[in-house]
Amino acid sequence: MMKGAATVLAVSDVAASLVYYRDVLGFLVTFEYGDPLSYACLYRDEVAVHLIGAGASKRQAGQGAICAFVTDVDALHAEFAERQASIVNAPDDRVYGMRDFDVRDLDGNQLTFGMQVAATP
Repeated sequence: MMKGAATVLAVSDVAASLVYYRDVLGFLVTFEYGDPLSYACLYRDEVAVHLIGAGASKRQAGQGAICAFVTDVDALHAEFAERQASIVNAPDDRVYGMRDFDVRDLDGNQLTFGMQVAATP
């Protein structure tokens, strides 16, 4: 039985990214590893994100993505805008039945936040 999952995103600077995820996106830091910092675990509500330094991985920084399902996409967008997140687009009702918007982290990893709505024709 699966009980949870975490997306692991490669970043160029784990310490700087941790600050962005914590202070701008509102995630809580639960684990930090390495000196210098090379891995960190964060969560917000029921969404877990792990950050790994690109130098400690074969993955390139900025090539990852996550889709997080939320209960109030417009309120979250307003919160992120107030905290000056790197917002790619405003919330909109999409033809695939979601109202969502995208944010990029410091390296360009894409985070999509959305909620289900009626599909648009």
